[in-house]
Amino acid sequence: MARKMTKDEREAFLAEPQVGVLSVAAEPGRAPLTTPIWYRYEPGGDIVVMTSPGLRKARLIEAAGRFALCVQQQDGVYKYVSVEGPVVESWPMTKAERHEIAARYLPPGVSEAYTDATDEAHGNNIAIAMRPERWNTSDFSDLAEQLA
Repeated sequence: MARKMTKDEREAFLAEPQVGVLSVAAEPGRAPLTTPIWYRYEPGGDIVVMTSPGLRKARLIEAAGRFALCVQQQDGVYKYVSVEGPVVESWPMTKAERHEIAARYLPPGVSEAYTDATDEAHGNNIAIAMRPERWNTSDFSDLAEQLA
C-alpha cells in the first residue's frame, strides 16, 4: 500500500511550489476554516503564509496560535504531506517578500505584474510563520510500481 515519506522526501515535497490548503480552528459551533493558500518553505525551516491582517483567517490563526497545512500531488502518482504546528512569528511583509511568494506560483513577468497590480489591495499583507511539529505523509509510488 502507500508508504510514509522519509524526512528528506516530505521536506522536499513540501518545498515544491504547490498550493497548500490551510486549516485552523474556528469559532465554537463552526467547522475549522479550510482555505487554499500560497506559502513558502525551505527544508528544515518554517512554513510562511501570507494574508491580509483583517481577514477571518488571520484572526483565527492568531487566536489558535497554530494551524495545519496540507499539500497533495494528484497528477501522476498520488502523494501528500500534511503538517501542523505553532505560529512562531508574524510580521508586515515587504513588497519583495510578497513577490517572492508570488514568483513560486506565477511565471516571470507575470509575478512582477501581479505584485504591482495588487500593491494597493495587499500591500499591508502579513507573513505568518509556522514551525512544523507534526507530520502526516503518504506516497503511493511503490504501489504504482507494483501495479505497472
